[in-house]
Amino acid sequence: MLPKIIDYLKDKSVLILGFGREGQSTLSYIKKHLPEKELTVADKNKVTPDGENIRTVCGEGYLDCVNDFDVVMKSPGISFRDVEVNENTEVTCQVDMFLRFADCHKVGITGSKGKTTTSTLTYEMLKTAGKDARLIGNIGVPVFEALESVTPDTYAVIEMSSHQLEFTHASPEVAILTNIYEEHLDHYKGGFTGYINAKLHIMNYQNENDTFIYNADQGVSEYVKLDSTKAEKIGVSVNDRLPFEVRNEHLLGVHNKQDVIFAYRAAKAFGVSDKDCEKGVESFSGIEHRMEKVGTFKGVTFYNDCIATIPHAVECAVEALKNVDTLIFGGKDRGIDYSEFCDYLEKCSVKNLIGTPETGHKIIDKLSKEACPKQLVKAADLEEAVKEAYKLTAEGKICLLSPAASSYNVYKNFEEKGSHYKELIKKYGE
Repeated sequence: MLPKIIDYLKDKSVLILGFGREGQSTLSYIKKHLPEKELTVADKNKVTPDGENIRTVCGEGYLDCVNDFDVVMKSPGISFRDVEVNENTEVTCQVDMFLRFADCHKVGITGSKGKTTTSTLTYEMLKTAGKDARLIGNIGVPVFEALESVTPDTYAVIEMSSHQLEFTHASPEVAILTNIYEEHLDHYKGGFTGYINAKLHIMNYQNENDTFIYNADQGVSEYVKLDSTKAEKIGVSVNDRLPFEVRNEHLLGVHNKQDVIFAYRAAKAFGVSDKDCEKGVESFSGIEHRMEKVGTFKGVTFYNDCIATIPHAVECAVEALKNVDTLIFGGKDRGIDYSEFCDYLEKCSVKNLIGTPETGHKIIDKLSKEACPKQLVKAADLEEAVKEAYKLTAEGKICLLSPAASSYNVYKNFEEKGSHYKELIKKYGE
């Protein structure tokens, strides 16, 4: 018997759109079960997939072929803002197919910030309770990589980006929405509204047997019509009390406390005990590039928070660490309004502000015009920023890289930027 996803695709013409890690895993999965099936791979860059009966469409016009297929398996990073899809073409993705056809328990986590920590904590709690748990999705593991091994007793913890949810038309039995802030405004038709609508697919298809866990502090009712879902609704506040103390040094700050509560509520929905939830929190070893302590060099302690691509995340990191003397920020300009962030930078306790292209320079220019009394530096790149940080940061204090913007203007992703930052710290800290 063919797997459900393969049975659904076997008689349809299929386009694999984007040939990064997810596109490659989609091709591998389909070819494993349908080795003779004709498939097309489209990518802006020239790609050469291995195998027979595989056609490629590459170059600037690669999106022009979308409407030639029954099913388009889209990779998350490709924007459809300027693409018109006809009614005979189904645009989907791995997350959508997994939610529709994988036979296992599913908990989905999305939000502008906090989803990686919440997903990892949920996974740790379920694993500690002896559940067959998998951590997959936007965290770096394509969900198709879990398809062959999940069973009805498996608990799939799926981190879901707005890009993955945009063309998803199914929801997990437990859905978590950590928060919504302006982000990816250049990706969606309708800007912020399009971004919100994509996020809400995580709960739009839930039923009365499901659970929707949301941020009660942010006033998400401004974006979410809570009465539109039949699912049980659980609001989470930073003021909620847990039945145990959170002592893990990787979970500093109120924002991390709220992530713990989100995970706790999800684990409880699957019957996990308070004791196992507490043990799960204790076993959490932190997230690379999120308030990651790099080390102390020449008397300065450096933190890497490259995952912080919006102002709110930067503010949370500064407040949690408490001893930040130098802040490095800046990245790709996606049209986010930084007015409130500038006000925060002027009033916060950080003394040295180092901006990198593109947004960092704009913010420094704005602060300069407003006669901000702090040390303001426009660095040409991250290397110059690290050099300046060593000159300016007081001994015993913290230098924090927290961009408040994406890294795509210079780097492939935030991971590459964070890794480069750590290399530079060690290079100039010798």
